[in-house]
Amino acid sequence: MIVTETFSLRRMDFSELRGWGIDDPRPLFAVMQRCLEHIRQNKPYRTGSLGLTAADLLPLLSAAIEAAPADAAAARAFFEAQTVPFLIERTSNQKGFVTAFYEPEVEVSDKPDSGYRYPFYRRPADLVDLDDANRPQDMDASYVFGRNHDGQISPYFDRRMIDEGCLDGQGLEIAWAKSKVDVFFAHVQGAARLRYPDGRLCRITYAAKAGHPFSAIGKLLIDRGEIDPARISMQSIRAWLAENPAKVDGVLWHNRSYIFFREAAVDDPSLGPIAAAKVPLVAGRSLAVDRLIHTFGFPFFIRSETLTHLDERRPFARLMMALDTGSAIVGPARGDIFTGSGDEAGELAGTVRNSADFHILIPKAAAPRFAG
Repeated sequence: MIVTETFSLRRMDFSELRGWGIDDPRPLFAVMQRCLEHIRQNKPYRTGSLGLTAADLLPLLSAAIEAAPADAAAARAFFEAQTVPFLIERTSNQKGFVTAFYEPEVEVSDKPDSGYRYPFYRRPADLVDLDDANRPQDMDASYVFGRNHDGQISPYFDRRMIDEGCLDGQGLEIAWAKSKVDVFFAHVQGAARLRYPDGRLCRITYAAKAGHPFSAIGKLLIDRGEIDPARISMQSIRAWLAENPAKVDGVLWHNRSYIFFREAAVDDPSLGPIAAAKVPLVAGRSLAVDRLIHTFGFPFFIRSETLTHLDERRPFARLMMALDTGSAIVGPARGDIFTGSGDEAGELAGTVRNSADFHILIPKAAAPRFAG
């Protein structure tokens, strides 16, 4: 058994995974093929602190290419033959926790006017990546982006400064939206589909960020007594903002973090944006994880007794692939489920805040290292 200061891995049998026997993991086989193609054509995914490497992953991905399971049972049998499940147990005895994210669809124009006033920006030229070599000593190590002005590195402009126009005149605008709240939530999700008045559809995906820490406005509204903690969700936050237009700026500016985007085509409307693992997300099967701990491309079986609205009132129990990450996704048993694109996906994602069991499936050749 692998044991760290914060969690341990306990070997399980597939028969002990509640809900495994009714899951249909066939959508993951196309995902595994895309991951394999990316690794072969580019470079392996970065190894997380758990120690699982691309060398551990490649046999599973390669075997998946030849599998072509005809039904759900055959797909489950493939993973049963190739992997060993391990339950991630936190030393605090707390269960894991899942939220969800989606790709919003936002009405935009390629020209600003009285109806379309709020821009999505490309990455500015003076925004630079930071590391230990170029980060000033007095800047917090959490800052991985900064501003290079005449050779001097400093923190980049924050949300309020950008909203108030500090980037005006640089030609960075991709498109203009009707609602600053829509822009804000696209920043939170890290991607969006843009719908133009002529029906044209394109996609924006994460390119960089200003570097300031993410601060959840939901927590702010709870702390202020504006929303009951039991009611907090994307929907309740949006409703509060709609009912309190004079307070919107102050609340949104509480989150100093700001996201810059790049444009991308919508080649397959059934797939989500290309995520941190450099492959498209698949609704209901893609998971954002803590990249410092986990390695992209590994499968996770997630079980939540209380998360029922994603699976026709049944407890959520699905095999998923670690394909993305996020600043709020911290810890060994913390995940963000991708629910898809558009308003319906947003309705599904907005209320997901549930405890869950996390099982990581480790290829059999690597499993003895973790069985202890």
